[in-house]
Amino acid sequence: MRENGGVAADFKGPEGDYQELVDEISELLGVPATLENRDFELIAFGAYDSDDELDPSALDPVRTRSILTRRSTATVRAWFEGFGITRATGPVRIPPSPEAGVYRGRICLPVRHRGVVLGYVWLLEGDPGPTDAQLAAAMEVAGRIGALLADEAEAGAGLSRELRAVLTAERGWQQDMAVAELRTALGPRADGPVTLVCVAPWPSADPDDAPAARTIPHATALCTLPWGAAAQSLALLVRLRASDVSAPATAAAMRLLKEAEAVRGVPGSAGGAPDGAARGAGARAAAAAAAGLAGAAVARHAAGPRCAAGIGEPRLGLAELGTVWQEAAAAARAALAEPRFGPVAQWARIGPYRLLTALPAQAAHDPVVGPLLVPAHRELARTAEVFLDCAGQAGRTAAALGIHRQTLYYRLSRVEQLTGLDLDDGEDRLLLHMALKRARL
Repeated sequence: MRENGGVAADFKGPEGDYQELVDEISELLGVPATLENRDFELIAFGAYDSDDELDPSALDPVRTRSILTRRSTATVRAWFEGFGITRATGPVRIPPSPEAGVYRGRICLPVRHRGVVLGYVWLLEGDPGPTDAQLAAAMEVAGRIGALLADEAEAGAGLSRELRAVLTAERGWQQDMAVAELRTALGPRADGPVTLVCVAPWPSADPDDAPAARTIPHATALCTLPWGAAAQSLALLVRLRASDVSAPATAAAMRLLKEAEAVRGVPGSAGGAPDGAARGAGARAAAAAAAGLAGAAVARHAAGPRCAAGIGEPRLGLAELGTVWQEAAAAARAALAEPRFGPVAQWARIGPYRLLTALPAQAAHDPVVGPLLVPAHRELARTAEVFLDCAGQAGRTAAALGIHRQTLYYRLSRVEQLTGLDLDDGEDRLLLHMALKRARL
């Protein structure tokens, strides 16, 4: 947990206002206070002059790492969240735990606005500690911080019209004008690295349909766009860290989706491993934001389809947002088609689906492969796909399917009879493999 070290250099909010409010809490309680957002990213700290800063126990391993690296590990975050701080509406006392690297107890003041947790104020526990009256006064200040964070998120997320215009404009002068308008609206925020997140299918044309949609960390703008014949997708413009060149998708992202799927009672539909090392600045924040929004959508519309999220490759500036959106939408389609990609998939990691998602819809209905795609031959299609996934190795395929080799050979001969393809021919294999994968989309 980053509990010290100054205002984060890449934070674009009203730093002075946050600093004044954190200093007010420090004065009220007589101890240094630190403000972080709900992703445990430093916003401000109160440099209160006290003996605590001279106490070696104040610099426990967790705090020392926070000061030096301005970064919290997933383990540290999970440990603190285990005390219920994400659900708490009042102060939470966290005891010391030397085995976890926490030598001093903490007091966490959750920063909430309209029922949504937006951050945390952290205090080192003292002796004597603050009184109930002091903590009540500090919680009132935390409420003002929550309103400020919510206002900032609302100001950024209110750019729906400008973002939608960029993503729907025809290439050429119309798109150039839309980009220029969005750049003007964003101001200095338009010049840094950004990416787009696509959450689909989104159950409503209104981005506010998810309670947390307008308070997602790093969300600079959002809008809804058509997705298929009768559904919407949510486009989320995410501001990234220029200094963070590689970050994994968080376990929190996976947990949010699993919890949401549990609401629907669909076991395992949010399974699969989270993305590996994610290329590009701030991919962890984008993945967490995407998973949170998708989870909120599924939980709110329990009868709806499974949601997934895709992340486009980061770009510097806004000029290529149209391309980034195509990548994000393709990654979301791949995640819906192949659970192994996530519930949160990055375009750079969806392999052949980078090409398959670019094919026109009619390409999924190749006349040669068509007879294999009818419901009556579903098991034959699965056998052929696993066989091709296993590079044509019969032993691996039979083991993966749990069948005898002779059964496998019989099924493959039936595939050849239905399609007229020769599975010993490389081009025939390529056609069949592409058609089976494309059919998933």
